[in-house]
Amino acid sequence: MRGFGCDNNFKVLSGLAYGKKMQMPVKAVLFDMFDTLMIVKRNHDFYSPSLKRMYEFLNVQGIDVSFSTFEQAYIKARDELYEKAEANLGEPHFNFRVSDTLKSLGYNYDMSSPLVAEATSEFCDEFKNFVTPDPEAKTVLQSLKGKYKLGIVSNFAIPDCVQNLLKLHDFYELFDAVVVSAAINKRKPSPEIFNVALQALGVSASEAAVVGDTINADIEGAQAVGAKSVYIQRRIEPEAERIHPTRTIKSLSELPIVLQEL
Repeated sequence: MRGFGCDNNFKVLSGLAYGKKMQMPVKAVLFDMFDTLMIVKRNHDFYSPSLKRMYEFLNVQGIDVSFSTFEQAYIKARDELYEKAEANLGEPHFNFRVSDTLKSLGYNYDMSSPLVAEATSEFCDEFKNFVTPDPEAKTVLQSLKGKYKLGIVSNFAIPDCVQNLLKLHDFYELFDAVVVSAAINKRKPSPEIFNVALQALGVSASEAAVVGDTINADIEGAQAVGAKSVYIQRRIEPEAERIHPTRTIKSLSELPIVLQEL
């Protein structure tokens, strides 16, 4: 999501030579987090272990129900929250689903309770075991740092977990802004989350490129605010037939050259 360093002279000469509409040079790069910079094991392998770890923590703290009862209550609370949030592309913080789960089981803890916060941290700590950086990510980010402003725009219900993962893998200092959906209760492709990041970086949408692996969240969201888009193709997505990114890449190593060409 954020440096400066495009060949403006080339842009001008190219525009004059070929009669193309002039475009603003890219000054900022906004990255999706999961499956773009950091790869999550497929098929939601993390979910059961992470939920079980959270349950075990709560069970020790006196939440006296079986795991199956807890799991059913959790899924119901999660699905109800997202059903309510869907119309406005909201992103309720993970603490809300923990609190709602506990309340449905007869334990009155609100989302600001230390117990709820610690339970969320337990889920995150297990989830982190299922996430690894793309092998090319750090080298590419280091090559872009100083040339562009760099940022993260991530859909995730635990903002601290994104921060912790970036710090764990020594990525954090490479970014000028990190915007996570649950921190502002808006998720991609909502324009709000992109606009928050653009404002933090001090650039206009026309000066930014969004890099992501999901057509409807990353690419459609970027287009909605007027940013350029770079789709890293991790899988086949049917939406790609109707929503076309500015550029498509197969690996992050292609990104530095593509950004110079935008």
